[in-house]
Amino acid sequence: MSALADLPATEIREKIAAREVSAVEYLEACLARVEQHNGALNAIVTPNPRAIDEAKEVDRRLKAGEPALPLCGLTVGIKDVTPVAGLRTTFGSPIYADYVPEEDALVVQRLREAGAVIVGKTNCPEFAAGANTFNDVFGRTRNPWDTNKSAGGSTGGGAAALATGMIALAEGTDLGGSLRIPAAFCGVTGLRPSVGLVPIHPTDWTWDTLQVTGPMARTAEDLALMLQTIAGPSDYSPLAQPIDGRDFVRAARGSRKNLRVAYCADIAGIGIDPDVERVCREAAFTLESKGAIVEEISLDLSDARSAFLSLRGLWFCTQMFPRLDQQHRFGPNVGNNVRSGLEVTTRELAAAENYRGHLWRRFRQFFTEYDHLLTPCVAVPPFPVEQNYPDAIAGKPMQTYIDWIAPTFVLSLTGLPVACVPAGLDSAGMPVGLQIAGKQFGEESVLALSAQLQKLRP
Repeated sequence: MSALADLPATEIREKIAAREVSAVEYLEACLARVEQHNGALNAIVTPNPRAIDEAKEVDRRLKAGEPALPLCGLTVGIKDVTPVAGLRTTFGSPIYADYVPEEDALVVQRLREAGAVIVGKTNCPEFAAGANTFNDVFGRTRNPWDTNKSAGGSTGGGAAALATGMIALAEGTDLGGSLRIPAAFCGVTGLRPSVGLVPIHPTDWTWDTLQVTGPMARTAEDLALMLQTIAGPSDYSPLAQPIDGRDFVRAARGSRKNLRVAYCADIAGIGIDPDVERVCREAAFTLESKGAIVEEISLDLSDARSAFLSLRGLWFCTQMFPRLDQQHRFGPNVGNNVRSGLEVTTRELAAAENYRGHLWRRFRQFFTEYDHLLTPCVAVPPFPVEQNYPDAIAGKPMQTYIDWIAPTFVLSLTGLPVACVPAGLDSAGMPVGLQIAGKQFGEESVLALSAQLQKLRP
């Protein structure tokens, strides 16, 4: 029965809806994987004691003849910065080590209403700050391909749980790459939706246009299935997109014709590990076998690094504003980012926003020539889990400790949809991820191309 845990979410959903397999049987298969792998990986940090009851309720409704819901019985992990009613939510911080929310976050409400079963909370860095998953409450999450390596972050727990079949879907957030980086390191898929597509509530920054909530899964079709249930406007959020007439699942199952895509090896100007670049290049150019025109281009977005650092500082100060009187309790990463943010000047913020506008116009022009941008997700392969971050890229020392995630955070500044899809394995047998960026409101095309690449590079 544990083989159920390896099936795509779309297939599991159909089996449960047809009552070929019960939701309880599927949950038990996932829990068997938790028992088998979680001790070594530390992916799920707070199990949901009501999961079996939630699965039984799915089966009861189906037996009663009620229509099968979109996520009918599918297991999901919720990142430990996203509130779940009655389930400890720590934000990876000792400040909230015993915090139990009274209400679900909006995204959790939507997942429940769609029939998902919550397995538990997945590990993340303190307040999701960082691209390696560790914190003082639960410790480090390890990579399922090599437990000596990082799973990436900040949605590292979700990615590790997905890769081992503990869950079918994972909820996460993405500021500078937190859905894409762990997807790359763990060999799964992640989608950073365009700003406003998935409303965020609660949040300490209502007008946040940098961080988004989105799905992670094992396949692009599974991403689409989850996105369909969590997307759409809400009275809780002023940032919104209408979704009338949008069918992400159908889009992911379709094929794109006459595509013209651009491949760029190093959009951030920081260098890239040669082995990682080789795998991404090979994946990108396999699209030629399906009739796509693939053109290698030079795209220098290195100026985005200083803009992101300034805006990241503002983000930390705004998100942490209700807790600034507890700075002494922040961990080093969050504390240093808050202190750096408090030193950012109005002139620097204005310059950053000015550059962000320039970047938007540049991509608007780019998408008049190409349908997609393909570029490596992470500049380095998974590094030792005990390191908070790598110290060099392709042998070159980094200028700042977040340089290695520049390929993802420069694209965050655009607000456009960006996916990470498995591109293959490097020479050490570790997964490599390829980013696929699309135009405004272009999630359907991004998902379709992601699905196509997964079929070409299984």
